[in-house]
Amino acid sequence: MTPPPPLPAAADPAAARRSLEALALGDAFGERWFPLFREPRRAFNEIKARRTPEEPDWHWTDDTALARALLRSLEEHGRVEQDHLALCFALVYEADRARGYGHGMHMLLPQLLAAPADWRTLAPGLFEGGSLGNGAAMRVAPLGAYLHRDVGLAAEQATLQATVTHAHPEGIAGAVAVAVAAALMVRGEFTLAAVADRTPGGLVHEGLCRAVDVPFTTEPWKAADLLGNGQRIRADDTVPFALWTAARHPDDLEAALWATAEGLGDVDTTCAITGGVVGAATGIDGAPEPWLRRREPLG
Repeated sequence: MTPPPPLPAAADPAAARRSLEALALGDAFGERWFPLFREPRRAFNEIKARRTPEEPDWHWTDDTALARALLRSLEEHGRVEQDHLALCFALVYEADRARGYGHGMHMLLPQLLAAPADWRTLAPGLFEGGSLGNGAAMRVAPLGAYLHRDVGLAAEQATLQATVTHAHPEGIAGAVAVAVAAALMVRGEFTLAAVADRTPGGLVHEGLCRAVDVPFTTEPWKAADLLGNGQRIRADDTVPFALWTAARHPDDLEAALWATAEGLGDVDTTCAITGGVVGAATGIDGAPEPWLRRREPLG
């Protein structure tokens, strides 16, 4: 049996696991606020009252399923090996297609099961130029935490993992921004301006620059109105607000997730991003015990 390659010098598996656990918690918590469970007015009122959802089982979605696959592939190869990652994504999709995958992934991932290397032609063909959705961003925080000792490497590897499914420059930029944010969070250097400086130009970058100028005294729902809440399922409509709430509450995972939930929209994904970034430093030890008990285990 061929031994696994050595981990890169920048690797920090413990930080990656912290991020993954918090990402999954945010994902499962955020899912509680969708209309499937609560109509929007009720959801908003309960969030404002900080009323914990009473459902006994908080299942996570495709955000966590793909983040787990990414981290597993990364740890196995020591870097993003794109063909292997494509297969990992296809396998977790095939294992449970009902995790809330978007339309693009329902088109792409079944084809990668038989021919993983075909992502090179299939992913750029999604939506005439590749997907600019938030999927590459929602799963990537553990990678940023894993490689936090080399922020440039984290950004490079975030690009490689994004391209497998989200070939559009905005989909890639969203992933770079979240990976950089998680890396800087672990390093104690996270600011919105620092993330914007390392994010490729375009709509995601512009959104982050707007986020820099939104005071943290702003009500989160209002910030979501200004920055986007993921309702359009685009990286530029999702990442700026999720990172704004992470910057607003960098030391308090629970507060960060409540603030993110106030924005509603694609709330499982915004909470997954915020959770993965904040949790890269805090972990989940300070999260409410009922949340941890109800969240679906990661295994």
